[in-house]
Amino acid sequence: MNTIKTICVYCGSGPGTNPHFIQSAVHLGKIMAENGIGLVYGGGSIGLMGAVAKSVLEHGGHVTGIIPEFLTKRENALVGAQELIVTHDMHERKRLMFERSDAFVALPGGIGTLEELVEQLTWQQLGRHSKPILLANIDGFWEPLLTLLIHMRTTAFIRPTLPLDVLTADQTEDILPRLRAAAAKTPDEGKKLAPDVAARL
Repeated sequence: MNTIKTICVYCGSGPGTNPHFIQSAVHLGKIMAENGIGLVYGGGSIGLMGAVAKSVLEHGGHVTGIIPEFLTKRENALVGAQELIVTHDMHERKRLMFERSDAFVALPGGIGTLEELVEQLTWQQLGRHSKPILLANIDGFWEPLLTLLIHMRTTAFIRPTLPLDVLTADQTEDILPRLRAAAAKTPDEGKKLAPDVAARL
């Protein structure tokens, strides 16, 4: 049975308009730290990114921030993280985030969050990995995307033969149990990114 030791959290570098977004990020960080699960994230200290990372640290957990050099000032790289990796570009950042994570969670965020999430869904759909992917659907934030995915299914752009294993949780306390249940069903080889894909990143 696979266990989850690290979770990659994709989320916004801003706080959003709903205070529940920040509260959920803080709560998720607390849950991860208390369960001995390390955070892998984009390395910033502001917005939801900063909230989840600082919460992990405040509760005694381990944080790995991975940030491209050009974003270190714009997103105020978190100097308190036990490990801060500065990459040459976004491609290297995403590859390292994948390699260091056992599962992925998307909190509310913007275009960058969506792009990282969709890339993992694409790789999963193409059979490149089977690590769990979960949408933290705080106050229905991800409902438009979930509706779009259903629309893609009904219009046959996501074919019936293609998997689309995206988990959802409306409450942060449900995130870890659902990831663990999904990971328990995943063979070890399903956690690896295909070498030919990794080589192109």
